[in-house]
Amino acid sequence: MTQRPTPTGKEIRLDSKKHIVSKTDTKGNILYANDYFTEVSGYNKSELIGTPHNILRHPDMPKAIFKLMWDSIKSNQNITAVVKNLAKSGDHYWIVTDFDIQKDPNTGAIKNYIAYRQAAPKKVVAVIEPLYKTLKEIEDKHDIEASFEYLTGYLQEKNMGYHQFIEELAKPTGMAAMFFEAMKKLF
Repeated sequence: MTQRPTPTGKEIRLDSKKHIVSKTDTKGNILYANDYFTEVSGYNKSELIGTPHNILRHPDMPKAIFKLMWDSIKSNQNITAVVKNLAKSGDHYWIVTDFDIQKDPNTGAIKNYIAYRQAAPKKVVAVIEPLYKTLKEIEDKHDIEASFEYLTGYLQEKNMGYHQFIEELAKPTGMAAMFFEAMKKLF
């Protein structure tokens, strides 16, 4: 497995007109990465394919968010999430991720997941970054359960779940939404 780089603190500016796409098995191992994924991440396809997707996990990311994402998609529920990823260079990039859950047509069992990612708008990062910093600090001082409890309280105060919170904050609208949905149909 490839060793994770040390974060540089520098942000990679993503092209808002391009999408990062990957396909993973049910354990999170990468089966496919599009060209923009390799370009942004800095890894070539041979380094990515077969590697756990968490190779891109930035140490600033709270584990509670990944638990929430995995719990959702494993229970056959889509989730939109905001994630800070770590490129091979140590630079980072913020993305909004949406999932497509693919099932075996004969058994209905989940076969794999396709993730569609686009650049997270600055206004989204401005809201999410301090929340994630708080969650991460709670995890570091206590544990993931304490972080998850804080997130639950934060969202209850807003009368919504994480998925709804992120959708209202970051979901594309208008032409961008139509383009994003058309892109998902290609896979």
